[in-house]
Amino acid sequence: MLKIFLKGGPLMWPILLCSVITITIILERLYHFWRAKTDIPNLSTRVKELLLESKLEEAENLCKNSSGPVAHILAIGIHTHKRGFQEKEKIIARAGSRELRRLEKNLRGLGIVAQISPLLGLLGTVTGMIKAFMKIQQLGGKVDASVLAGGIWEALITTAAGLSVAIPAIIFYYYFEGKVDNFSHQMKNAGEELLERLGSGKLTSKGEEDIQAKEDIDYGI
Repeated sequence: MLKIFLKGGPLMWPILLCSVITITIILERLYHFWRAKTDIPNLSTRVKELLLESKLEEAENLCKNSSGPVAHILAIGIHTHKRGFQEKEKIIARAGSRELRRLEKNLRGLGIVAQISPLLGLLGTVTGMIKAFMKIQQLGGKVDASVLAGGIWEALITTAAGLSVAIPAIIFYYYFEGKVDNFSHQMKNAGEELLERLGSGKLTSKGEEDIQAKEDIDYGI
């Protein structure tokens, strides 16, 4: 394997670097999206039920103890329930934008690698073919088919390597894009339903005078 790699020429090294970057981003994003899954089943439904019973503190604690961007959006919305409708809307929108940026982290890099890897492979093939034909010219055209074929297959190694990196990179790029879209819709729906329920901010906790105030900085507001 190492012998074949070295025969591919110097452009095999940047392709190797692209493969390392691709694997790193894929593993990091898989772990991030795994952590982003809400670990409490039917979280939105349970929060809605608690809000219907005016149990704001319980609903907020439930969201805080759950993982994922949807839970974070719900927690922020409930935490700011006393504020005006437009202010709550802006806060939830900003929080949603931050969560989306976290979900999209490194995806641009994965997309870039998916585009440049086959180009590097093609460039390696072209330079390899140039060297092969230069060698033929130096020999005055007196070269048998086996020598020519050997030079060509060595030149094509880089194209194969570039495609081997690009194909999984493209597949995972679109897979992660689909995940981001799914989370985006979930956050949007959860935020809109919460705003409709909280309304103008006059909802108060049942059996409690107020929800214990927490620092906005804890939520990144």
